[in-house]
Amino acid sequence: MSRNTDELFAIRLSLAFGVLMLAGKVTAWWITGSSAILSDALESIVHVIAVAFAAFSLSLSQRPATEQYRYGFERISFFSAGFEGGMIVLAALSIIWTAVLKWLTGLEINRLGTGTLLVAAAAAINAALGGYLIWMGRRHKSLILEANGKHVLTDVWTSLGVIVGLCLVLWTGWLPFDPICAILVALNILWSGGHLIWRSAQGLLDRADPETARLLTQRLDTLAAAHGFSYHHLRFRSAGYRLFVEVHLLFPFGLPLGEAHAIATKVEDSLVGGLDVPAEVLTHLESIEDHTDLHGAGHSLY
Repeated sequence: MSRNTDELFAIRLSLAFGVLMLAGKVTAWWITGSSAILSDALESIVHVIAVAFAAFSLSLSQRPATEQYRYGFERISFFSAGFEGGMIVLAALSIIWTAVLKWLTGLEINRLGTGTLLVAAAAAINAALGGYLIWMGRRHKSLILEANGKHVLTDVWTSLGVIVGLCLVLWTGWLPFDPICAILVALNILWSGGHLIWRSAQGLLDRADPETARLLTQRLDTLAAAHGFSYHHLRFRSAGYRLFVEVHLLFPFGLPLGEAHAIATKVEDSLVGGLDVPAEVLTHLESIEDHTDLHGAGHSLY
């Protein structure tokens, strides 16, 4: 299958299993009345909403560029990751609120054995699904799939925390273990959601990746030494799946334009071939002798 087909299959699989897991957890909560299981079900509701948005974002990101959106729609992946992180944070706050409210109004739990088994089955399925989504996301450089996989794994941690709480209640008979475990799990997934929001913000603000900068600079230094030019004004940004790179190449004034352009084309092809993600490279040709006069002494040479 193609990359696009693989990704769409993965996100649809995640959505289908998300709905299935939600049904199982709601059933477990209905038969037990456990606030911990209710918190797990609330997280799953948020997860289904987030996956539905991720599926839309993934479909949009694969559309070709248009007259209005000439760089395509790939940057929706950063927004999607931020939205999913926000949903995780919302789920965590809802879990804490629900657990505290349940604790204050009175604890009553029934049929814990059956509820625990349902939650354990959901955790096992989600663990396999989350690992698959992260693997697919890293394989195809898809932030949408990777973020979704991490959200699925936070659901696993939520379920494990719920299982621990239910087992402690079964073992000791002390009902407050149920809301306490729910709150602890909520704090953990709150951190996970915050991390996704931060990563999304970094992408939207075009934060430069140090490793990519090192690779580009290293290759440009080698090419400059081999073809007799210098360079400056290297910039790059990620659009989600692709990298856009800009660099100014400085040639001797007397070098014929056709020769300089041929070298610039080699530079563009070499930079694209040296990266592990699809890239588009734009070069700007300048004369090194009169560069300062044309642009002014204060013009940046970075």
